[in-house]
Amino acid sequence: MSVKDDGRGTDTRADEHGRVVKKPVMATKDLRFFDLPEAERLPDGHPRRGMSVVAALSEWLIHTNRRLNGSWSQRYEHGVPVTDLEPVEADGTTGTCVRFLPDEALRSRWSLTAGHLARWSEHWPDLTVRLKDQRDGGDRSGR
Repeated sequence: MSVKDDGRGTDTRADEHGRVVKKPVMATKDLRFFDLPEAERLPDGHPRRGMSVVAALSEWLIHTNRRLNGSWSQRYEHGVPVTDLEPVEADGTTGTCVRFLPDEALRSRWSLTAGHLARWSEHWPDLTVRLKDQRDGGDRSGR
């Protein structure tokens, strides 16, 4: 699965030694929202928890970050970073793309359909949802 936006990208900068570092959004609890009863609610009614939940429940996750000052990618396995930030070629865009493979235990219990995405996306009128199912090599696209 992948989720992509065209925002400014995750905060990434050089540290005092010149190494590129980013906000650790994928492997740490978002302390602004985690375990707070008054945590912001998503349109589906669930509390906001942060991307660390997605990373922890995925066999692998690749976070690609495009900013005006550079682009980088980092791989996680079961929520743990397994690579450093690796530069990727700029493509003239900004934003974040998170590609992930949900853990097998989740995939075996749940099947994503174009209908599910259409119903969920109704909560976000400015969101465009595209489904390209490549699980069996076929291309069953939906919107």
